[in-house]
Amino acid sequence: MTTVHSKLVDLQKELVNLQAIEDDPKYWEGLSSALAVGWLDIVVKLLRLHGSYQLDQLGNRETENGLVEAVAVLVSKMPRMRSEWNESILGECFKSKPDFMKSWEKWRGQIAKLECSAFWVQCDHRQTREGLKNLLQIMLGNSSILNTVTCHWMELYISNFLYVRPFTMGLDGMYSLAQKCMQVKPLSNTHCLMGLILGILGDNIEVVLAECSRSFGPWMVAHAIELLTAGNTQAEVLLHEERYNLGGISIEELHRLVYAQVLSSHPLTWQIAPVYLTSCTKQGMGLLEILLYKQPVLHNQLLLKVLEICRLYDLYSISSTIMKIAGVYHWKHGRKGSGVFWLQQAQDEVRLNKIAQQLFDFVGKPISDTSFKQWEGLIELLGSEARTAGGLEFLHKYRDFKKSLQQVQDGKAREAAQQAIESLILLMKNPSTPQRFWLPLLHDSLMLLNWQERPLLNVSQTNLLLNKLQDLSIARLLPDYVEADLPTQALGSVRLALATNLGRVILEE
Repeated sequence: MTTVHSKLVDLQKELVNLQAIEDDPKYWEGLSSALAVGWLDIVVKLLRLHGSYQLDQLGNRETENGLVEAVAVLVSKMPRMRSEWNESILGECFKSKPDFMKSWEKWRGQIAKLECSAFWVQCDHRQTREGLKNLLQIMLGNSSILNTVTCHWMELYISNFLYVRPFTMGLDGMYSLAQKCMQVKPLSNTHCLMGLILGILGDNIEVVLAECSRSFGPWMVAHAIELLTAGNTQAEVLLHEERYNLGGISIEELHRLVYAQVLSSHPLTWQIAPVYLTSCTKQGMGLLEILLYKQPVLHNQLLLKVLEICRLYDLYSISSTIMKIAGVYHWKHGRKGSGVFWLQQAQDEVRLNKIAQQLFDFVGKPISDTSFKQWEGLIELLGSEARTAGGLEFLHKYRDFKKSLQQVQDGKAREAAQQAIESLILLMKNPSTPQRFWLPLLHDSLMLLNWQERPLLNVSQTNLLLNKLQDLSIARLLPDYVEADLPTQALGSVRLALATNLGRVILEE
C-alpha cells in the first residue's frame, strides 16, 4: 500500500539521478504529501534542493527563488501548540491556546497575502508555480487537495487536524472525523490497529478492551486499563466497579488475573506474576499463595527466590509454611542436614523435636557404626534450642562422650580415657539422660571400667554407677520398660566391671 513515507523513499532514490529536480512531478507530489502530514523539516529541505538555489541560476531565476524561499519560510514558521519547545522541530511553539490562535491567524494571513502576490506572474517555471501554490492551498486547509495528496485515511485524518481543524481540543469530534476520512479513503486490508484506534477516538472503553484482547493478548489489556483510567473518571468508575457476575471483582482485576495466569504458566515468567497478583485485592493473594506453593522445593535457588517474593510482599506465614515443606521434603529424601536447616528457618519446633527424638535411636549403637558422623552432625545442626525428652542437652553430652571414647579406641593416652570417664559421669548424673540409655552408656564404657593401668573411677563415682545399675534392674521389672538393643550378658558384664573397679579402687586407697 502506498503511503506518504513510501513516496518519499522512492523520491529519495531518484534524487541522485535528477539534474533539474523541480521538473519532476514526483518532487512536487512528495513535497505536498510531506506537508500534508506535518513533516515540516523534510519539506523545507526539499524546497531548498530547488534548482533556483544554484549559484549559476540565481541571476536568471531571482523571482522564482524568492517565491520558493518565501514558502519555505512560511512552512518553517507554522504555529504549533506544544507544552514544551524543542529547537530541533520546525515551527513556532505556543503553550497557551489564545497565543496559538492569534499566531495562527497571522500566519494564515501571510499565506493568503503571498497567494495573491503579483510575483506569481513573473514566475516562468510552470511546475514551480503550480507546485508552490499547491503547498499554499494545503496550508490554507483546502480539503480537496488534502484528499488528493494523502494516501491513507490516517494521513488525511492528521492533515485535517493540522490545517482544517487546528483548534480541536481533546476527543471532541475525533470519531466522526475518522469515520469521514475512512469513507473518503477506504482500506482494502484492515489492520488490527484500526479497530483499536477507532475505539480510542470514540472514547469507547469496551471496544478498546475487546480489540486489545482480540488482537494483542492479555498483556495489552492489562496495561491498556492504566491508560484508559488516567484522567478519565467515567472509565475509572467503569473499570474499578465490582461486578457480581465476575465473582465480586472489577474488570481491571479480572484482566490482571488473566495476565498473571499466563505468566504463571511458564517457568521463565512466573516470577513476574506476583507483581500483578498483589495488585488484585479480592482474589490476587489467594492465587499468589497457590502459585508459591506450586513451586518445587528441590532446588535451593528456586526456593530462595520464592522466599524472597514472600519477603517483598510480607507473606511471612506462607514463607514459614514453604520452609516447613522444604524441610520435610529434604528429610524424607535423605538430605537430613538440609531438612533440619529449613525446619529451623521455619521455627518448626514440633518437627524439630520429632527429629531430635529420632536421634535417640542412634544412642547405644556400636562406636564403629557408620551413622556416627551423620547423627553427630545433626545434633550440631539442631543446636540446643530444641526441647524434647529433657532437651538436647543429653545428646550434646553424649556426642562429647562418644568423641572421647573414639579417641580412646584410636589409641590415645590415659588423658583421653579420663576425659571419657568424666563425660560418662556427667551423663549419668544429669537428669536429662533418659533411663533407657543408662545401660548402653555403661556398656560402651566397659573398656574404661576395665582400664588396665589403674582404675579411672573413684569410690563415689563407682557407687553412683552401681546405684544407677540397681535402679535400672528394678525398672526392668516394669511392664513398659523397653530393652536396649544389646547382648543378653550386657548387664552382667557391666555389673562385674563395676564391682571389679570398686575392689581395685578400695585396694589402692
